[in-house]
Amino acid sequence: MKQNNGQLHDKEIISRILLGEKSLYELIVRRSNPYLYKIGRSYRYDHETTQDLMQDTYVDAFRNLHQFKQQADIKTWLIRIMLNNCYKKKQRSSYKNELAQDNINENVLPMFNNADSDTYRQVYNRELGKVIEQAVERIPEKYRLVFSLREINGLNVSETAKVLDISEINVKVRLNRAKAILRKELEKSYAPMELYEFNLVYCDAMVNRVMKEIEGE
Repeated sequence: MKQNNGQLHDKEIISRILLGEKSLYELIVRRSNPYLYKIGRSYRYDHETTQDLMQDTYVDAFRNLHQFKQQADIKTWLIRIMLNNCYKKKQRSSYKNELAQDNINENVLPMFNNADSDTYRQVYNRELGKVIEQAVERIPEKYRLVFSLREINGLNVSETAKVLDISEINVKVRLNRAKAILRKELEKSYAPMELYEFNLVYCDAMVNRVMKEIEGE
């Protein structure tokens, strides 16, 4: 039975793209849009600027796809390119390691727990979404990015350390500080996808932009 394109694994998609099936890149874009959008918004870029950075990231990734090592995770690779583009736009250097002065709780539970399906009743509540977005934006940038990668995008400590080029201990320190800032404002658990949702309308538009850009590649 022929495999549906939507069920293809990332590695197979990439291999086939490299063999000339350029149209399959659309699947990578669709699967990655939510992650990259949240990175841009967590970096305090507005919607339009975030979309521009996403497009640049996808085009950069496509042009360098032959350099992608298949043993790595395409999601992590794309997030790192997105972060690098954000850094360049801000004209800031990469984050430096910082001394861990805080007590670290290794067994702390995720702040946003989606186990309770009842939280999804809030998905279309714009006011709630606005409150959460504003609360997250009040976190200092270096803590906010770690919070976004770990709590919103679901990367583990090792993946987060790699994409931010900091140590794993720094990841834990920054996440704890981010949670401390948020805890008084956000005491309930909300679904991670409530934050900076990149809906289907924008997803389709991003796919069209990227695929048009790489047509001549």
